[in-house]
This record gives sequence, structure tokens and C-alpha cells, in this order.
Amino acid sequence: MRFFFLRLSLAIIGAFSAVAIRGNPPATPAAKPEMAPVWEARLPAFDEATYAREVEALILNFENVTGRRLVPGAKKKVGLKIYSDSGPGMATPIPLVQAVITALEKRGFKTQNIFLVGLNQLRLRMTGYLPSLVTGETPFKGHPVYVLESGKFYDPVWFYDSPLPQRFDPIFAEQQTKDFSNTSTKDEDRKSFLATPLFLDADFWINLPVYTDHSTLGVNGALVNATLWNASNTARFFRSPANAPAAVAEMSAIPELRETWMFTLASLEHYQFIGGPFFNSLYSASEPLLWLSTDPVIMDAMMRDRIDRLRKQTGFEPISEEIRTLEFAETLGVGSTQIKLAKIIEVGR
Repeated sequence: MRFFFLRLSLAIIGAFSAVAIRGNPPATPAAKPEMAPVWEARLPAFDEATYAREVEALILNFENVTGRRLVPGAKKKVGLKIYSDSGPGMATPIPLVQAVITALEKRGFKTQNIFLVGLNQLRLRMTGYLPSLVTGETPFKGHPVYVLESGKFYDPVWFYDSPLPQRFDPIFAEQQTKDFSNTSTKDEDRKSFLATPLFLDADFWINLPVYTDHSTLGVNGALVNATLWNASNTARFFRSPANAPAAVAEMSAIPELRETWMFTLASLEHYQFIGGPFFNSLYSASEPLLWLSTDPVIMDAMMRDRIDRLRKQTGFEPISEEIRTLEFAETLGVGSTQIKLAKIIEVGR
């Protein structure tokens, strides 16, 4: 039986975060890895045929450059971490997910062995990932869809530990829960259990986020979709502006999660620059671009730059420099924030 027990002990995070453990010696910061490229494709349209063509081109280029093949391994399964928690209008585009599935099936994965992972049942249904209650139809017939809030996909021996209070609502709530029976122990309250299908049940998994701003996290995108929205009991981190960024960084550095995380693939078909994660069409934007990278930090940093530019153009303040999510993750060796040094590989142009 494997056991995961993580405490925040890194000096740079301890200086900012209330969850640093007093008395633990500072860990040595991880050496900065070589900057991973960002593959970029242009989308002349946002339909299924266009996505299928450009996704295949991106994956083929990624395979040729890295030597990593998206083929079945010992487990013969692959997971797709989607985002639907801002509701209709700001969810992972269904044509993008269908294109990824097509590329994986082409490489030998069977339909039933390509599973989707999302957080909330209602929003997965509202965004088309679960069958309609009216028609019973879904674009993903034959593909298992794992709903994390069901509690069925967490393993008690895999958790992120920190002594933070738990009583906080999920994504849409910013006030403490009221009229809710507290039956959990203090020990349970300090743990966030990790959804294990992605890193224990699959040969690898692909992150398919959507970008919004977030008042506590700064950027709600690649890092957050892979961490806080992939674990239980994580809304507790929003009590303090320092807690959530540190948690995202630490969770993104979990070796088992990183080892099976093939890459992040994000469409800029729609993203939001203020007011997120609540969807507001007045503050959303669109670009005909598709990004793929093994570095979630550089992708989030590139999007933070776009969000800040749009905020300034519309008279809003940029994302607070006090939100250090990306810098914490960079210190832990997850990726780079240096967008001026980013290597962009344009595919299909």
C-alpha cells in the first residue's frame, strides 16, 4: 500500500504561506529544468473537423520532437482531465475533446479505455459531458466519465496534508457553509484526497483546461485544473490569499502526478479576463489558437500576460502581483514563468 504525505516546507513558500510547518528544515529548491516548448496551432474555425486536424498535427509534432508516443502501455487506459466548473460558455470545448479521443483511438486506445474526469455532476451535465436528462444523449457514449464530487475516486492513502480549516464551499461559493452538518474529524479536515484514476489507473493523462481569472489563484488554468480541481476538500485553501497558490504549487510537483501527466492542451476559443471563475460573456475573449506543452507554468504565464493586457485595455487593474501561484510552481521545478524566453513552435503554418 502506498502512502502520500506532503507538508509545505519549502522556504520561499513558507515565507508567504500560513500552511508552512514550523520546525521543518527548508527543502532545497529544485533545479530549474530546461524550458519546454509550447506548440501552437491556428484554428481557422472552431468546428470538429478543424480541431481534429490541428490536434493531430500538434500531437504528431510533439511525438516526433520528444520521442514520446501516445500509445497504450501496460494499463491500456488514458485519462482526460476536463474543465466544466464555470458552467456553459466556459467549459473545455467538446470538439477539442472529441479530437483528442480520435487521435488516441487512432493510436490504439479502445473507446472504453479513454475516460474523462470532471469535478461536479450538475455542471458536467449542463456542459454536455454527461447525458442529457431530456434526451439521454451524450457526445461521449462508451467513454466513462468520472465525477470527482461523487467521492468514489479518492484513495485514502493518497492525500495532500496541511493544517488548514476545511469548512468552505466549492468553486462558486466564497462564504463558509451554513446549515451543513459537520461530521468529519479534524484529521480528515486537514487532508485533501487525490483523485487517483489519472495517475494510478492510466498509462498517462492529458490536461484540458479552460482559462479564467481567479481572485485567489490569479490564473485558473493548467495548474489549477490538474490540482485543486482534481482533489477533494480543497476549497478550504481559499480562506487566505496565500494558501491556495502554495497548495497548487505543491500538488503540481507531486512526482506520481507529474510522471503520468503527458501534456496540457488548451484552446483559446474562449477565456475570461475578469470576474472568473463565474462565467460572464462581457469579459470573455477568443483567439483562434491551440496550445500544447509539458510545461503548465509557461502556459499559465502566457495567459496571465493576455489577461493583464485585456484588463488594462478595459480599465481594470492587472492580476495582483501578490498572487504567487506561478512563481511558487517555478521554484519547485514544475515549469518556467519566463514568457520572453518561451520557445513557440508553430505547427501547420
